[in-house]
Amino acid sequence: MSDDLHFDVNHTPAERGAENLPISTSQVGLSDIWRPEGGTSLMTVRDLGRVLQSEGVIDAAQLQTARASQEKDPARRIEDIFREMGVSEPRMQKALAGLSHLPFERVEIGGIEGNKYINKLGLKYCEDHDVLPLRFAGSRVVVGVVYVDDLILLDELRHKLNHSVKPVVVTRGDITAALDSIRGEEEARDDTGGDEALSSEMSMDEVLEGIDEDDVEVVENDDDNLDLEKMAGESPVIRYVNYLIFNAVKEGASDIHIEPQEKKLQVRYRIDGIMYNTTSPPAQMKNAIISRLKIMANLDIAERRMPQDGRIRAMVHGRKLDLRLSTLPMVSGEKAVMRILDTRSIQVDLDDLGMSHDCLTQWKHQIAQPNGIVLVTGPTGSGKTTTLYASLGKLDRNKLNISTAEDPVEYHLSGINQTQTHASIGMTFAAALRALLRQDPDVIMVGEIRDKETATVAIEASLTGHLVLSTLHTNDAPSAITRLVNIGVEAYLIGSAINGVIAQRLVRKICNECKTERDINPMEAKHLSAAGIDVDKVMYGAGCSKCRDTGYTGRLGIYELLVINDELRDMIAREPNVTEFRRQCLEFGMVSLRADGYDKVSRGLTTVEEVLRVTES
Repeated sequence: MSDDLHFDVNHTPAERGAENLPISTSQVGLSDIWRPEGGTSLMTVRDLGRVLQSEGVIDAAQLQTARASQEKDPARRIEDIFREMGVSEPRMQKALAGLSHLPFERVEIGGIEGNKYINKLGLKYCEDHDVLPLRFAGSRVVVGVVYVDDLILLDELRHKLNHSVKPVVVTRGDITAALDSIRGEEEARDDTGGDEALSSEMSMDEVLEGIDEDDVEVVENDDDNLDLEKMAGESPVIRYVNYLIFNAVKEGASDIHIEPQEKKLQVRYRIDGIMYNTTSPPAQMKNAIISRLKIMANLDIAERRMPQDGRIRAMVHGRKLDLRLSTLPMVSGEKAVMRILDTRSIQVDLDDLGMSHDCLTQWKHQIAQPNGIVLVTGPTGSGKTTTLYASLGKLDRNKLNISTAEDPVEYHLSGINQTQTHASIGMTFAAALRALLRQDPDVIMVGEIRDKETATVAIEASLTGHLVLSTLHTNDAPSAITRLVNIGVEAYLIGSAINGVIAQRLVRKICNECKTERDINPMEAKHLSAAGIDVDKVMYGAGCSKCRDTGYTGRLGIYELLVINDELRDMIAREPNVTEFRRQCLEFGMVSLRADGYDKVSRGLTTVEEVLRVTES
């Protein structure tokens, strides 16, 4: 294990320079463990609620609810109560840091090879006590903590690490993600003898050498628990399928495509929305691989003429994953696609999705309404579910009865009642929505409005005092209105019920490791100047090992928010065509998807090529 610490943390220059006076490593009392900047004694967090209210993170009613909950159970921390209410943890922890005169840091994991201080404490200890050693500074270990007033813990850390400690405030989510990453990296090294990327030129024997049967453990399949090792023994096919899943998770893929061709079997990953080739097995293994996946998903391995859909619940290095398998007969054999649903990927705060300040403010206002319909539109894979879940996370789950009807329930959310639809037995979106209306709901999330019946019930729910959130598959926000008209909903009902529509796309972000500035080219200048943006330089990714030489890592959203005002309601009642309606929406101040994308280009977040790729239509 290397003694170096490989966490990259973001904090202000003032925080980096505000070092405490050195503290002797000899025995000291609790009061000498740490002295906050400015000489102030360590504060309690009794004023946290007031600070969050002043910053607009919570309102007066939420503060009153939190204080009432703490009065009933004085042993509970106010921070934990706020977390349960869905308050943004980064903003809460930042406010807590300010109250305690401590730096606030976000932890980003990059190139983790080991950390002797984490090893001294142990991953379980760090997890149980919400602490994370970050780096060694001077004579002290900088330790990320969630609770700032636990002096006993700080003293215990000093003894365990045999060093003085300097606490900084971090989020619990960052600690969990860091520990999961460390655990996965360590287990990967133990299993494979290294974490080098496998090239497409490696032989299948080399691939299978580093993969064990227990790298992917099937933990649940419907009502049965399947034991991967007992079910299929030592077959190389098992090891290859495990490698596919294991490596896809490691690479951050959202989908695995196994595509039979005449003389080979092509395997590709979808990463950040783009397809990449990976190591392909021999063509003669194709039937065995598809059969193995069918066994894992409890499908009929003898049926090769009809499409089949299944689900695999798996544990990959301590992380619970839900794999959705779809098979489809092709000319050269069966094609299989697995969608990887990782709970951690959906745990994104609404403030971190990439909305502009104005768009975010208006969207928060929309989801705070007591009734009406709010729609999220876009093609498959554009992040609609993430936006809806992040929006639900902003609501007070203690005061509101929040229910969902989904197909399927992709991620489980605490404090929210989630219902799975089953069209084959008549449990459609419309039927589920009608049942939910008899459950005294305040907020209802419907996975998708697909037909007139669902749309009609959703509108009736909104007009009777419920807030309804849902999705539609349309290319832009104004098209959502005309789509509802086209499926047979009365126009006057649409105008009365719809509060707002947000359309979105996902663009790849420029890689921070190889981000470089260059002169703008004529094509970029043409598009940006048409959007009223006049710049001489733009950012781009030169390409590096971290981004697979693509210049991009990760994705962010671009958004088009339509807020329905009285003039637009009158226009909707006249059933306008989509071109006319879109022009009117832009006149009322709607920012188009492309304009929002170009704004992000001017801020060095993405490129003109990316914006054009997802908005060309």
